[in-house]
Amino acid sequence: MSVKAMKAGAIDFLIKPVREQEMLDAVTGALERDRKRRDEEKSNSDVRARFALLTPRERQIMALVTGGLMNKQVAGKIGISERTVKIHRGNVMQKMRAKSLADLVMIAESLGIRGKENQEG
Repeated sequence: MSVKAMKAGAIDFLIKPVREQEMLDAVTGALERDRKRRDEEKSNSDVRARFALLTPRERQIMALVTGGLMNKQVAGKIGISERTVKIHRGNVMQKMRAKSLADLVMIAESLGIRGKENQEG
């Protein structure tokens, strides 16, 4: 019965007779988990919305840079100047609200695009 309930989405079990504090703790814990889940969903939605604002070239640059390539390597790979890569990279950082390359890598990971050059919105 407990396995079936867990598969159906139960997050806790209380054994009768249930003490009042035990019930309150369980409800409080469930509400906190749900709040965190909703916050995470909203954050992911915001990141996807920002990613959708990137141009195809910016998406390509983001994927290559977060995949570990240096600006010079990105430029050579896609046939543009290093200066142009830097401009696109700056635009990506600003649009994605990344404070550092590490931030951008984490964002790319969450979107599943790190190192994947051909990205669609």
